[in-house]
Amino acid sequence: MRYLVWILRLVVFVVVLMFALKNTGPVDIRFFAEHVITGVPLIVVMLVVFVLGAIFGLLLAAPAIMRKRREAARLRRDLAKLESKSAQTSVPPTSAPETVAPLAPL
Repeated sequence: MRYLVWILRLVVFVVVLMFALKNTGPVDIRFFAEHVITGVPLIVVMLVVFVLGAIFGLLLAAPAIMRKRREAARLRRDLAKLESKSAQTSVPPTSAPETVAPLAPL
């Protein structure tokens, strides 16, 4: 499964790289208030938009990730408490009877 994931990552990387290399022409970027930047390579614009999208996605996912980490830490603490409690109240081992009755002769 791990190899399949790496192969898929490699294929996606190659496809994105080929797309980026084919789109290197200059473009004009228009911001608000009639502010224009001219002659920026399209590959740079795509990279900036990708990075901004990744940052935005991480910011949206951060609360859920932090909540899951806190829950996992709480569960680890609870497990450690239960393990220490069970070690303190260990069950005495069952012992064999001290005397064994001899078998009756036939």
